[in-house]
Amino acid sequence: MNDSTGRRKQVRHSIAQVSKSAGVSSRTLRHYDQIGLLEPDHVAANGYRFYTDRQLVRLQRILLLKQLGMKLETIAEILDEQRTELAALRTHKKQLHRQREALDRQIAALDHSISTLITGGTMEPEKSFDGFNEQYKHEVSARWGADAYEASNRWWRSKSGDEQSAFMEEVKIINQAWIEAGKNSVPADSVEAQELAARHVRWLQSTKGTPLDSGDPTQLKAYICNLGEMYVADPRFAKNYGGYAELVRDALQIFAERTIQLD
Repeated sequence: MNDSTGRRKQVRHSIAQVSKSAGVSSRTLRHYDQIGLLEPDHVAANGYRFYTDRQLVRLQRILLLKQLGMKLETIAEILDEQRTELAALRTHKKQLHRQREALDRQIAALDHSISTLITGGTMEPEKSFDGFNEQYKHEVSARWGADAYEASNRWWRSKSGDEQSAFMEEVKIINQAWIEAGKNSVPADSVEAQELAARHVRWLQSTKGTPLDSGDPTQLKAYICNLGEMYVADPRFAKNYGGYAELVRDALQIFAERTIQLD
């Protein structure tokens, strides 16, 4: 709807409406306001916050970037860049299309596995795992560069089906060990937790194309600590640790501090 001046009328949405529609708690929205990430358009005398379409678009972008595992500080930096909202939304749309393409390929890979099990045929690793190693392609490229992704992808595709399965089985074992440690209230700085952190880092080092290959202690330490933060901040990773992602983060950070000497 336009007003008499031809400009789009600004409709204000209550914090309750925004919270319910976006699936974000009112407490989270107030926190975003406090840190300057998402300020409401208007705060009434009774303290109620109201948002216009402009803030809704910004919230969309915040939620999309959070899905990529980015910290709120990083999201704020990205949003504050001199880019138009329209251009940013188009970029996010492209990213979602790429994610959908990866999901379609994963579905096709599962169809291949299902068909093979039904017919008694032989599984082809190239088809069975197609799309699985590319689900974070654009995220990896954004964080560590396209070369890092390509190196990782070549390494993964060079593995046989058994080797790929063994790699995934190892991380499942490590994740379960973290969960058991959390259930047993194992301190992050304990011998048990630090041995598990060392195993976790060895598993990470078996992957090619990450900053762990750089040989630079500064990059190595930052990478391990940042991964720990991402395990807590990103629900995709946090769910792997059964509610004990903070233990993983703290143990990895302590391990990095104790074992990586910076010049």
